[in-house]
Amino acid sequence: MKKTITIATRESALALWQSRFVADLIEANTPYKTELLPMTTEGDQRLEVTLNKIGGKGLFLKELEQSMLAGEADIAVHSMKDVPADMPEEFQICAVFQRADESDAFVSNTYDQLHQLPPGAVIGTSSLRRQAQLLALRPDLKVRPLRGNVNSRLQKLDDGGYDAIILASAGLQRLGFDARIKSRLTTPDWLPAVSQGAVGIECLQDNHDLAAVLKQLADVKTWQCVKAERALNLKLEGSCSVAIGALAEYHADNTLSLKAGVYSPDGKQSIVTQQQGYDPEELGQYVAEELLSQGARAILDLAN
Repeated sequence: MKKTITIATRESALALWQSRFVADLIEANTPYKTELLPMTTEGDQRLEVTLNKIGGKGLFLKELEQSMLAGEADIAVHSMKDVPADMPEEFQICAVFQRADESDAFVSNTYDQLHQLPPGAVIGTSSLRRQAQLLALRPDLKVRPLRGNVNSRLQKLDDGGYDAIILASAGLQRLGFDARIKSRLTTPDWLPAVSQGAVGIECLQDNHDLAAVLKQLADVKTWQCVKAERALNLKLEGSCSVAIGALAEYHADNTLSLKAGVYSPDGKQSIVTQQQGYDPEELGQYVAEELLSQGARAILDLAN
């Protein structure tokens, strides 16, 4: 009889989609069966305030990690952009899958492009990174907080609370809302969150046998890119309390390029740099050091 892997997951539609996606991969490529353990996390419950004021994106992981420590679950599935760079020592990321669309999506019922918004238009996001880049491009806009799952955020737009909202393109696509994407915000003018568009598996650090099996499912190129971005984030002490954007890309000659930027919350200050290299973690640390040498720490401290 096949052993069953219990997957801890948040209860949102997007988290469940991601967990079922991983479950299908596991069942198709390993001897294991799977079952889901849906859970509500503190980050899902406390929607009245922005994440940077109540402890950051780690609030989406705490209950899932506790379920693994208690032996109730074997693994947890996450959007990698929600996984803090500085993880508890008891845990590891044991697989990252092929990255989907890493861009941010401009969503509106009236306008097709960010530049079409009239002065004073209200745009919704609770991401400090998105806020900073929006105000850098359009300081005349009013950025208002927007939290909740994808469906509830779209409903708030439809109810007339915002002229436009910014969401991750990958999340919209995974839930079948491709048609809601009016345009994409991309480089060179815009950088996504660290590891945006990538889904990964977290397991216990000492669960060596299971980790070895799951690592075989990983997409090596995406994992290299995610390692570079997370190394940068770790060096910069990144969290949702600071505005950091990054995008690594894998090239045919086996090199990686990493473009990253730090932004003041009001969008008035920014430092952006780009480098290439072979070792993802060395590249991430090097780009972070480049940003710091150009004054990034002073900008990042503005948000604290």
